[in-house]
Amino acid sequence: MKLISFLNQGNPTYGIISGRGDDMHVLDLKPLLGDKAPDLRSLIAQNLMTAAADALAKNPATLKFADLDLLPVIPNPDKILCVGLNYKDHLAESGRASTELPAIFLRVPASQVAHRQAILRPPESQRLDYECEIAVIIGQPGRRIQEADAWGYVAGYSCYNDGSIRDWQNHTTQWTAGKNYFRTGGFGPWMVTADEIKPGQRLNVSTRLNGVELQNSNTDLMIHSIPKLIAYISCFTPLLPGDVIVTGTPGGVGNKRTPQLFMKPGDVVDIEVDAVGVLRNTIQDDM
Repeated sequence: MKLISFLNQGNPTYGIISGRGDDMHVLDLKPLLGDKAPDLRSLIAQNLMTAAADALAKNPATLKFADLDLLPVIPNPDKILCVGLNYKDHLAESGRASTELPAIFLRVPASQVAHRQAILRPPESQRLDYECEIAVIIGQPGRRIQEADAWGYVAGYSCYNDGSIRDWQNHTTQWTAGKNYFRTGGFGPWMVTADEIKPGQRLNVSTRLNGVELQNSNTDLMIHSIPKLIAYISCFTPLLPGDVIVTGTPGGVGNKRTPQLFMKPGDVVDIEVDAVGVLRNTIQDDM
């Protein structure tokens, strides 16, 4: 199933999608399940996926997806953990030596935008870069999770654009500033639940900027697999339902092209994960 967070008459809520393509409609789940789960994060935490599916079976989905004001899939995660340099071709184009362990950094929720919202280019820099990534959403709490058990902790998957302000990212050896500018990271359009994607299934991920493909790769080329990331991260911090692990970008980023290519106002950027869907954002200047 596909689950989203959105605004209904200005109020944050969440729902389940029915139909496909132009015929997608949404059932608002909060009026039906809000006493148990006021948001999507709590639906995941309470393991109410079956209840969400049952609600759709018993109630019509009347809200047209195309008309909704969406929110980032999980608007209020406890943690957003991002992985750097996790594809061989991106490692090579970055000119860095491979490491045995993942490079982890954090994002804050305010750095994100939803599907169809504008990613903002700040006035401090014109070096706004794209990064197509697969987002893994955690489904149950865990600490020191074993790789062999890791798939059981995945609630679902989404698309992520780890928008980066490259000069700010490289001010120091710490990437935080360039990875957390206000409203620079896209997260959406929805979460596809883990039962729709087999553990270890190869997922293709790509970026198109104004219709031109700039990145294209798949999870077979990851340096650190999803189970390894879950195991490693859960050693130093307990993972909680609704936590997001953003699993790294392949080669082809604008900062490493000749000439360099950065996103600018008026651009349209599509991040596609083949088993999930397409996250689309426009680019605007932050005033």
